[in-house]
Amino acid sequence: MYRRANALLIGIAGTMGVLAVVAVLSLGRGLVDPDGFLGPSWARLPLLVGAAFLVDLLPRTLWVSRLRPRAMPAAFRDRVRTHWSRDRVVLVVMGVLCFYITYVSYRNLKSFLPFIMGETKYDRELHLIDHALLFGHDPALLLHGFFGTGVAAHFFSWIYLWFLPLVPLALTGWLVWSRKLSYGYWFATSQCMAWSLGTLSYYALPTLGPGFRYPWLYETLPNTPASSLMDGLYNGRDNVLHYGVQGAVQSVAGFASLHCAITLLMALMVQYTLRTKVLRWVFWVNFVLTIFATLYFGWHYISDNIAGIMIALISFYIGGIASGQKFDRHGRSAKPTPTTAPVPVEQD
Repeated sequence: MYRRANALLIGIAGTMGVLAVVAVLSLGRGLVDPDGFLGPSWARLPLLVGAAFLVDLLPRTLWVSRLRPRAMPAAFRDRVRTHWSRDRVVLVVMGVLCFYITYVSYRNLKSFLPFIMGETKYDRELHLIDHALLFGHDPALLLHGFFGTGVAAHFFSWIYLWFLPLVPLALTGWLVWSRKLSYGYWFATSQCMAWSLGTLSYYALPTLGPGFRYPWLYETLPNTPASSLMDGLYNGRDNVLHYGVQGAVQSVAGFASLHCAITLLMALMVQYTLRTKVLRWVFWVNFVLTIFATLYFGWHYISDNIAGIMIALISFYIGGIASGQKFDRHGRSAKPTPTTAPVPVEQD
């Protein structure tokens, strides 16, 4: 039933994995697992899949049984029987595995960017585009003047860093608890495609980002977790490029903004697969605030965010087609599908 979605997931993960291995062999560098704090990959993958099962089964079993030991086995078996069908298990395993391969390959290919592309960067051109769009003004300075550089800096720092735990939490949520299996496939395939298109964009237009290229524009900002992260990334890049540190990644690349792409993709998925209006508002507001945060701290140029929006829309649409969503020319469901909300499609 979900052959196209599985084929797309495997195809993206396989392609990204092959590209990462080819880069490793060509450069003579080691493949780095950026999330190695959980142990080796052979142990981490079963842990991630097992955690996805336990996140659903354990709390629900405790709740339904009212903490009565004798009632726990029956509650556990009932949830497994009614929710954890063979198709659900395949979705969780495939989603976690393919996303993990895609993401690790993305981090490595991003790290190899300066070794493959050299010193070619387009920061000056994108900086000039920012000024042209804002009639000679810099977006960061405008935001600093409008929001201030006190409480706002800490607030936007929280918004920017919230993205880090949000990605795995959202993936787990759609894989484990989506009302329809097609929603889980839609989210997983769209996510993998967005990260792979983001990798392609880094190589298509290599940049550092305004915070790294024009750091003096951000000297008035206080010390925040976001600024500490930027300092850490700068030092990590310096260690990898100039000191030959092995087993580390350099994670500096500006175009396109995957913060923007992924938060928009999540907002679209919430809009078209969930019924709760509050969550829709939360994710749309989060997307808008993320755009401000990327510009406020100098992570991205305006062009980076525009490109991120395009990545999200493409990934959302192709992921929908692969997972069985039916669209007509007017952007509405052509026949009963897993979603009753209108879904945008490309026009002829």
